[in-house]
Amino acid sequence: MARRTFFSFHYQPDVNRAWVVRNSWVTKVAQGERNDAGFFDSSVFEASKKESDDALKRFLREGLKNTTVTCVLVGAETSLRRWVRYEIFRSFMRGNGLLAVRIHNIGSLHSPTSAIGHNPFQSLAFTVNHNTLEFKEFKTTGWQSASDVGTMPLNDVAYDLEGRTNHTFSCLFPIYDWTVDNGYDNLGAWIETAAKKAKK
Repeated sequence: MARRTFFSFHYQPDVNRAWVVRNSWVTKVAQGERNDAGFFDSSVFEASKKESDDALKRFLREGLKNTTVTCVLVGAETSLRRWVRYEIFRSFMRGNGLLAVRIHNIGSLHSPTSAIGHNPFQSLAFTVNHNTLEFKEFKTTGWQSASDVGTMPLNDVAYDLEGRTNHTFSCLFPIYDWTVDNGYDNLGAWIETAAKKAKK
């Protein structure tokens, strides 16, 4: 089943690696389903000159519309990027399936391999407070309330938290390695698994 997938990544250093993943995703999907599979990414907003943070947030929320899965492509500094974090939080809030794929080992003449990056799901967390779910993020000063998103009703959470009340996103969402785990052949299955976990 084709899934409309939003690919989130750190544009400047990783765009060429992201296109390797994108191209494999398109070619692996049956010809008649390519439009349904989609490829939505944050590179457009990086290249655009927006006037305010609110404009960027609206732009990214629009990009996530009609998607069922968000795939975070992880390079050396992805976990530190504010807007990647925002995309992950908003994907959680809308109930998208979520997964991450390490792409630092994808290399070419113009984009050599880079250092392995931190798992972004380990820098984001949730806390259940009565009937509300609150978001946290790890910054240089430690854990603090997520600055770009608010809270959400616990009943609106799409995922089975398995009784957890305070944990990082890494307990819910997997991270794969494009090279080690054969992403070319397995990306479709990873995306499908993420969608099903979110009951999509």
